[in-house]
Parts: sequence; C-alpha cells; structure tokens
Amino acid sequence: MAQEVYSVEQVATQLGLHVRTVRNYVRDGRLKAVRIGKQYRITAADLAAFTGLPAAAPAAAKKADLSGVAEIEDVDRATADRIATLVHASLQGPQSVRVETIYDKEKSVLKLIVLGDLAAGADLLRMVAGFVEGLG
Repeated sequence: MAQEVYSVEQVATQLGLHVRTVRNYVRDGRLKAVRIGKQYRITAADLAAFTGLPAAAPAAAKKADLSGVAEIEDVDRATADRIATLVHASLQGPQSVRVETIYDKEKSVLKLIVLGDLAAGADLLRMVAGFVEGLG
C-alpha cells in the first residue's frame, strides 16, 4: 500500500511555517523525515505524530475545461468533410477532448462543438485555424 509523503515545502505550507523552520525541526530530530537524494520527505503518519492532528491532504490541482462552438463560414461540403476528417483523425487514441461536427448546407457553415480539457481543446482549435487559414 502506498503511503502519502510530503516535501518540506508542502509541510511548511500546511503548518503555516517557513521552510527553514521545518528543515530545522527535521535536523533537530523533532520531525521524523527520510532523506531521498538532497530532499527530505515526511510521511503523513510522521506529520500527524508531530502535530497531533491528521495531516491535511495537499490541495488538488485546479482543472480547466472547455466547452465551445467554433463556426467556420463559407465552406462547401467537400471542405467541411476535409476539416471534419482532420479533426477526428487528430483525436485518435485516449482522449481528453470530444468533438462533434455539424455542417449547415444552407448557410455553408461548419460548426465544431468542442468539449474537454482546455489545453488540448486550444491545441485542436489552433490546428483547425491553421488549416482554415491555409485554405483561403
């Protein structure tokens, strides 16, 4: 079973202390830690024993998602199909982005509905923009 470990910086943040103070506690033997390379690592159990409280879980990384519609105007059906094929071909393998394509024949507009990871969606939209700019 994996045990949760913290860096000196993480412990300092959790306890509201300066990093040097935590390092001094480790060097003095007041806070048990293991040295890995040049870094100290403190287990959750050792931190709990030191503070007398259960260790707080580290803050979860913030996540940003994308949901949007991109419209590409003045495209014929063949060009819309080429763009849709390019988009779907670029999404092979495990996906963090989902895309639906809709072509409006009367308005000559291709709509891309993009859902998922913000960074991956932005990369996909930049690729589409580059392709569309190359058409014109």
